[in-house]
Amino acid sequence: MNPPSDPAISPVRVAVVQFDPQCGVDNGPSNLAQGLALAENAVANGANLIVLPELCNTGYAFRGRTEAYALAEPVPEGPSVQCWEAFSSKHRVYLAAGVAEREGARLYDTAVLVGPEGYIGKYRKAHLWNAEKLWFRPGDLGFPVFETAIGRIGLMICWDVWFPEVPRLLALQGADIICSLNNWVWTPPPLFDEAGKCMASYLTITAAHANNVFIAAANRVGCDRGDRFLGCSLIAGTNGWPLGRVAGAQEETILYADIDLVSARSAPIWNSLNDLPRDRRTDLYDPMLGYRHHPMMPR
Repeated sequence: MNPPSDPAISPVRVAVVQFDPQCGVDNGPSNLAQGLALAENAVANGANLIVLPELCNTGYAFRGRTEAYALAEPVPEGPSVQCWEAFSSKHRVYLAAGVAEREGARLYDTAVLVGPEGYIGKYRKAHLWNAEKLWFRPGDLGFPVFETAIGRIGLMICWDVWFPEVPRLLALQGADIICSLNNWVWTPPPLFDEAGKCMASYLTITAAHANNVFIAAANRVGCDRGDRFLGCSLIAGTNGWPLGRVAGAQEETILYADIDLVSARSAPIWNSLNDLPRDRRTDLYDPMLGYRHHPMMPR
């Protein structure tokens, strides 16, 4: 007979929303409404941390900087963030969502985090993919981790997962979960393996495993002005393995996982001789990889 498990310190039902927002000024209201409707579904199924994709209110395939600017909004004063704030306050949940941010003449690909207490913070995408470089500026806020009532939450966006420094720095600052907001786009084949996973799925699994942190990765599906998207959203556990299934390449769906969020804090200690933070050779490299935006948080 198995001994009873310890009660969860921070029980959380995570929901990752995979859907198909479309670009264009006329599509903005319907994108926002669709994302909120799916988030309502997640709430009805008990979720208290919901992750929407990158640029989920605007779509992805801008025709140029003029259109990107027209679709962008200030953060947190803009209408989308205000709607997400109201939603989170009403339902007493946390929500991460992607938005095109406008600050003066500058544009950023931004992830925002809101909760029952309102707007919590934002992250601006550090690593820009392909044509994103033509309208967005690289992020300048570093890699913040936000303290919440359910645990410490970090944010990253899409192409960031190809840079192992990003999840590592979030983990070093004490993130219990990383919300990964994505528009993983089709690239030259092969795109999927026999199990239906794409490379981004495996990079997410690897990042979760190497850093012993939960990662909730929300991608989009469908086509947007000729760009095709990979789906394959997932929620990875602290050991890297997906908690449940990896979403298909074409379905609009919501994935769920029930986790004890702060259990990530003890996950790096595998046994008496293997402790991931302790085993790092910080005598050979900088403990925070040269990162100076935020001090290392105690684990």
